[in-house]
Amino acid sequence: MPDQQLEPSPTAPTASRPGPTASPLAPTASQLGTPTDSLTVLGRPVRHPIEHVECFPAPEHVSTVRFTTDELASVCPVTGQPDLSHVVIEYEPDERCVESKSLKLYLWSFRDRPVFAEALAAEIAAEVMTTAQPRRVTVTLTQHPRGGIEVEAVAILPAPPT
Repeated sequence: MPDQQLEPSPTAPTASRPGPTASPLAPTASQLGTPTDSLTVLGRPVRHPIEHVECFPAPEHVSTVRFTTDELASVCPVTGQPDLSHVVIEYEPDERCVESKSLKLYLWSFRDRPVFAEALAAEIAAEVMTTAQPRRVTVTLTQHPRGGIEVEAVAILPAPPT
C-alpha cells in the first residue's frame, strides 16, 4: 500500500489557523491555584491513616464545600465497641480547600481510637479550621444507633455570635 500523507484536520490548530481561544469566563490553571507540591498523598499509594488533612489553594467564587460519608468508624471509650457514624463537613473556604483524599485518610485515623461522638465532631471541626482556615466550618456527626439511641453532635467554628 503506498504511503499516505495525512492532511491536518480542519479543527486542528496550525500556524496559520490558531486554535480556539479560551473563554473569558474560564479560569486559567494559574487562576485555579493548582500548585500541588505540598500535597503528599494525592496521586500516591497511601495505605495508612494520616494525622492531618492537606490543602490546596481555593479557586475563586467557591462559597461552600461539603463532604459527606457514612464510613466514619471509631471506638466507644467506655465499652470498646465499634461506633459507626455519618458525618457531614461543610465549610466556607477562604484561601485554602481541603483535599478529599487526605480527608479520607485523616478520618480513617479514628477507626481504632476511643472517642465520644461529641468530641469527635469537635476534633474534626478543629482540624479543618486549623489546617484550611476557612471562614466557618460545621461538622455534623450522626452516630448510628446502639442501644436504640442515635447521637447527633454538631460542632461549629468559629462560634456564631450570640
